[in-house]
Amino acid sequence: MRSRMWWGGTTAVVLCTLLVAGCGDGDGGGDEASPAGKPAAVDYPVTVTDCMGARTTFSEAPGKIVTSNASSLEMLLRLGAGDKVIGTGFPPGKGSLPGELDAQAQKVKVLSQSVIPKEKLLGSGADLYIDTFASMNMGGGMGDAPTEEEFKAAGIKHIYLKSTACAAQSESPMTDLSAVEADITSLGEVTGTDAEAKELVDGMKEKVDAVRTAVGETPESERPTYFFFDYDAGTKQPTAVCNRQIANAVITLAGARNVFADCDGDYKQVGWEDVISRNPDWIQLGVRDRGSEAANDKAFDEARKWLENNSATKGLKAVEEGHFLRIGSERTTIAGVENADTVEEIAKTLYPGKVG
Repeated sequence: MRSRMWWGGTTAVVLCTLLVAGCGDGDGGGDEASPAGKPAAVDYPVTVTDCMGARTTFSEAPGKIVTSNASSLEMLLRLGAGDKVIGTGFPPGKGSLPGELDAQAQKVKVLSQSVIPKEKLLGSGADLYIDTFASMNMGGGMGDAPTEEEFKAAGIKHIYLKSTACAAQSESPMTDLSAVEADITSLGEVTGTDAEAKELVDGMKEKVDAVRTAVGETPESERPTYFFFDYDAGTKQPTAVCNRQIANAVITLAGARNVFADCDGDYKQVGWEDVISRNPDWIQLGVRDRGSEAANDKAFDEARKWLENNSATKGLKAVEEGHFLRIGSERTTIAGVENADTVEEIAKTLYPGKVG
């Protein structure tokens, strides 16, 4: 039996990157090429763990999957396992995913525009539910979540996207994408698409490594400070992305310094006086996808004008110098392949001429 342990946070890299191909049980089998030169099939049973170490074992690939939101749905689509998804909560907006992925996503049954109601989830007919939220049934969760006993009674295995669900519980700040890569790798193992997962992860690493090489010699003190302005979370009291949030890793890898990197957790409401005191060099206009380029541009314009016209923010260095980045919220704050693309895009803006 080969046990695939699903670890969250930065431990994913330290522990032999346990979910990446090649880190098996020492028997020399599993991930090597088959005689025909193709990657070998997944070696079931496969075991994954949750944030607290509880184990879930799969004797075969699941056939009916429900996703809690667009993050795990997008991963499955990119892995080529989208035909197994029978429903989702928090669906991606039309046009928010590229090309064919968007067409596939729009065909997935929407069980809820937000958190899937408990009875609808338990009665969905799924044999696997992929949870992006951080409840772990320990408080602070999303809605009236089923208990593990209820999942079991309904015949539904329950696993987590640990890069998001376990982030707030992590002992260390999130400064790289190893947890996201581990999620992709683990879903590949669970769904029998490990070769596709490896290709996705390798592509992410290639982009991030190129950025790291280009900006790596820049001293920490000389790296520009950066504020993610979550415009859609409200302007009366800003919501900061803290050091356990994926956005902190994206910002750090891009060669910038998150002005709220000293905040332990994933998100925290702060005051505008806190933003003013940190006076960022750059501000990302975090706008959620509206479904079209025109609608997105309008939202970016609105966010910029708000900062330029508000008495509390118009004097910020980034605002006075017009240092804004128009990059969508989802690809920055939600786990996925595009996190690496965002690292690249931020770095190109902050280090013109250094990042190709």
